[in-house]
Amino acid sequence: MRRKQTRNSTNGSRSAGPDAIRLLKADHATVKKLFKQFEKTDDEAVKQELAATICNELTVHTTIEEEIFYPAAREAIDDEDLLDEAKVEHASAKELIAQIEGGSPDDDLWEAKVTVLGEYINHHVKEEQDELFPQVKKSGIDLKELGQRLEARKVELTGAQPSRRSKASNSSSRKEGARSARAGA
Repeated sequence: MRRKQTRNSTNGSRSAGPDAIRLLKADHATVKKLFKQFEKTDDEAVKQELAATICNELTVHTTIEEEIFYPAAREAIDDEDLLDEAKVEHASAKELIAQIEGGSPDDDLWEAKVTVLGEYINHHVKEEQDELFPQVKKSGIDLKELGQRLEARKVELTGAQPSRRSKASNSSSRKEGARSARAGA
C-alpha cells in the first residue's frame, strides 16, 4: 500500500537544510573517496585509520537510513523488494564492519575484507542512487523535512555540529564527527 506524503520542493531555500537524498549522496561520496584512499596506500597505519573511518562513516550512515530514511521510503513508495534487499545488504556490510573493526592489517584477509566491503557498498550505492532515490523523489515525500531528521540523528550519533548548509561545512562536520566517534569508541 502506497501512501504519498506532502510534496515539498527539493530545490528551494538553503536555510531549511540539506534534502535527504543530497545528504545521503554526500555520505556515499565521502565513503567512496575513503575506499579509494585505502586502495592507494601501502602504509598499514594509514590503512587502519582509513578502515576505522570507513567503518564509522558506514555505521552512522546505515543507522540513519534504517531508523529514518527506509521507514519513510516504505511509506512513500511501492517497492518492498528493493527496500528488503537494502536491509539485507546493510546486514552483510555490518558483519564485515565488525570483522574489520575487530582486526588489524596484520590479520589474514583483513585487507580483503575492506576491499569486499567497498564492493558491497558500491553495489548498494548504485541501487540506491539509480533505483530507490528516484522513486522516493517522485513520491512527493518532503525531502527537506526528512533531510533535517537525518541530519539531526547524524549529529546525535557523531557529536558533530549541524551543517552550515554548504558542501564545505557538510564535509567538515562529517570529518569532525568521524574523529569524535573514533575517539569515543
